Amino acid sequence: MFGLFQHGMGPLANFQADYKVYPISFIDKPDAENGDKVFMPPSALHRLSEMNLEYPMLFNVSNRATGRVTHCGVLEFIADEGVMYMPYWMMQNLVLQEGDSVRVRSVPLPKGTYVKLQPHTTDFINISNPKAVLETTLRGYTCLTVGDAICVNYNNRKYFIDVIEAKPPNPHPGGANAISVVDTDCEVDFAQPLDYVEPERLPPPTPQAAAAAAEDGAGSSTPAETAAPEEPKFLAFAGSGRRLDGKEPKHADSPVAVPLNDYRGGWRTAAESLKAAGLGPEVEEAGAKAKAAAAASSDGKKAGKVVFGGGNRLTAKKDKPPPKPKEDPKAEEGPKFTAFGGKPNKLR
Repeated sequence: MFGLFQHGMGPLANFQADYKVYPISFIDKPDAENGDKVFMPPSALHRLSEMNLEYPMLFNVSNRATGRVTHCGVLEFIADEGVMYMPYWMMQNLVLQEGDSVRVRSVPLPKGTYVKLQPHTTDFINISNPKAVLETTLRGYTCLTVGDAICVNYNNRKYFIDVIEAKPPNPHPGGANAISVVDTDCEVDFAQPLDYVEPERLPPPTPQAAAAAAEDGAGSSTPAETAAPEEPKFLAFAGSGRRLDGKEPKHADSPVAVPLNDYRGGWRTAAESLKAAGLGPEVEEAGAKAKAAAAASSDGKKAGKVVFGGGNRLTAKKDKPPPKPKEDPKAEEGPKFTAFGGKPNKLR
């Protein structure tokens, strides 16, 4: 199986070998999990170098026990002899356990022009920019196989995406449908996620049902429902009164509801608001009583003046004697001194 020549024939056209498979975590290469490249032994490189193969080298990996098939590329030839290390998500697709055997064959794959992907959950399409995340992830891939579930690591989370369609189809009969995504312009389409639930859509009501609902609504309406909404009101005098001596007031205050809406294009005055609230006659009667009480307590005093005390001060003010006239200061002045007022004398 590992021979390079057959009897009477030249070198083999395709590479084929069986290896035991282990995850990449066994060789401490965590970055290799973000892709589809495997680690093969150095003997595989020696055999491949003697064959006329296309680059990049692509391989068909099959689990003969389950019949599962996938495709991959090679990253390095540093594995132990008889061993191949591959990403763990590929082992899951092939239903492999550590140490299981797989068959590896070199195959040519057409360059892909179209691929359709289906995320497992809606969380992937809800990230900020799923297209950029997918483009960055596919840089680590060499090929895509229909039926595989590739793994996208983003923001410390793993998102699995199924490959459900790929074009062009595999020209080799009996081979798995796979495409190469190296140096190609491939169109990517998305299907609805597996956990996507279509929102329920209620059918539009028929004209007969709409008319019946309108009649039922008109018949069941009450006067209270059809009445105009109540006007917003302000509660005047809603505070509580306090006495200076600390005792409770004899009469409890009752708030007055005053409407706040506009009145004939302008705001209502205080008298109009009170009248609209039904308190006009009461306010007018209270005002008349207040005026009568003020007139009775004024003792005949003129309106417009503030008087403290009784009327005796006004009488005393009227009997007050008139002020004394001011004396002429010139009449009280004494003789004045006149300078140089003497008579002149001569020496002769």
